[in-house]
This record gives sequence, structure tokens and C-alpha cells, in this order.
Amino acid sequence: MTDTLAPNPKNSIVPEGKTLSDWIESRTARYETRQLDWNALKFQADFDPKYKRAQMRYVGTGATGVSADSNTVPAEHFTFSTMVLPAGCEGPLHLHDDVEEIFFILKGNKVKLMFECDGEYCETYVRERDLVSVPAGIYRGLVNEGIEEALMIVCLGTNVPETPTYPPDHPLSKIKRSKN
Repeated sequence: MTDTLAPNPKNSIVPEGKTLSDWIESRTARYETRQLDWNALKFQADFDPKYKRAQMRYVGTGATGVSADSNTVPAEHFTFSTMVLPAGCEGPLHLHDDVEEIFFILKGNKVKLMFECDGEYCETYVRERDLVSVPAGIYRGLVNEGIEEALMIVCLGTNVPETPTYPPDHPLSKIKRSKN
């Protein structure tokens, strides 16, 4: 990569005064600078240890309730993170009214995804390199039924997703969340 400053025409997307190299570097999230955040969903794990999962953020903060993370690429149109799913963990059914959510399994061979909409319920199993796109308005949840940890990419189709809600009869719907 070169640091040559070229003329910055008024319609350039590279911010004025920055080289392309500097701008791209500011939009790069390197694995060695990421940290697993086991506290992003701590309120769930405090309620029941089966909900313990970790988030590693790359673009934006996702919808876990973490309000800011200066160690991410700023989100413009979507968020992108990975989730560590310990064997036996559960991600409870939850709803995003405002956004599509993508699940892509990087590692793991027995992750069950559950869905509920308009009184209908279904399940599917996903494994490495499988992807599911869940439209807004559908409850979604998961269980890692494998004996080993799974690793999943989570991508939400907006820069600041609303905090998800839980089915009214789920115990997590009654828990007050603290702001992170």
C-alpha cells in the first residue's frame, strides 16, 4: 500500500486530508485487537448459565445492548460480530422488529435454530458454512447441541439495531437490562 496523497475531488468518498491507506486502516478490525465480551449478554447468563455466550464485535455493536465500543469499525449500514457458543448453550427466542439478521456458522456441526411467527414454530439444524437469513418480525433462537464450542457470525442489517424483545411468556422478558 502506498501513502501517496492524490487530489481529493469533491465527490471522492475518501475523507479530505486522509490517504486511502489511512482511511482503509481506520476501517479495518484485526482479529488480534478483538476481545471476547462475555458480559454483552451477561444479564441472560445471570438468569440461567445455559444462556452464557460471548460476542466479538467488528462493525458496530450489534443488538446485545452494548451501546458503544470504540474498538470497532463504525457501522454505517449493518453490524457484524462473531458469537462463541459453548456446548449446550442457548440463545433464547427473541425478536428484532426492525431488522433482518444473518447467522453464518463458521465452526460447529449441531446448532439448532428455532423460529416462531404468527403461532407457527419450526426448527432447523445448521453446521459449518451454513447460513440462515431471518427477516424482521420473526422470533429466532438457538441451541448448540454439539459437544464442542461453535462459532457463528451474526450480521444485522442496520447500523443501530433496536434492543430485541422476548416472547411475553419467556422469563427473560421480565428482566430489567442495565445499559452497557
